[in-house]
Amino acid sequence: MATTEGGAADIIRVMEMIPHRYPFLMIDRVIDIVADQSAVGIKNVTINEHFFSGHFPRQPVLPGVLIIEAMAQTAAVLVVETLGRNSEGKLVYFMSVDNARFRKPVVPGDQVRVHVAKERNRGAVWKFSGEARVDGTLVAEATFAAMIRDD
Repeated sequence: MATTEGGAADIIRVMEMIPHRYPFLMIDRVIDIVADQSAVGIKNVTINEHFFSGHFPRQPVLPGVLIIEAMAQTAAVLVVETLGRNSEGKLVYFMSVDNARFRKPVVPGDQVRVHVAKERNRGAVWKFSGEARVDGTLVAEATFAAMIRDD
């Protein structure tokens, strides 16, 4: 059963809100959504992820670009929650990624909390700041802009 209750979205609800699917769905749920302001997504990192077979076989590390993608997907859930159900399933295209910093490797067994905050929006263009944390420690950060479009 899909739920968006108390500012949270389970995985079924996330999949209703954004079009991403395996192997590119990078968030497992969103635990805190404040419409038009911020959201916190969760990514549970497991050794079963397909990219670990090549990144890196002897020392698996979650690719930094996928952490940025998790930020974007969390932001997309925030946009849908803000705009309402008529925006569900719309495509979100990156326009820019700025000031991306990767502070510490993310490895299997980690739970990444992806914090995004809306900086501004004008029409279909939205700008966000994002941070990814594991056990409270900052592992990545970036600011990014995206455009929301019908597919």
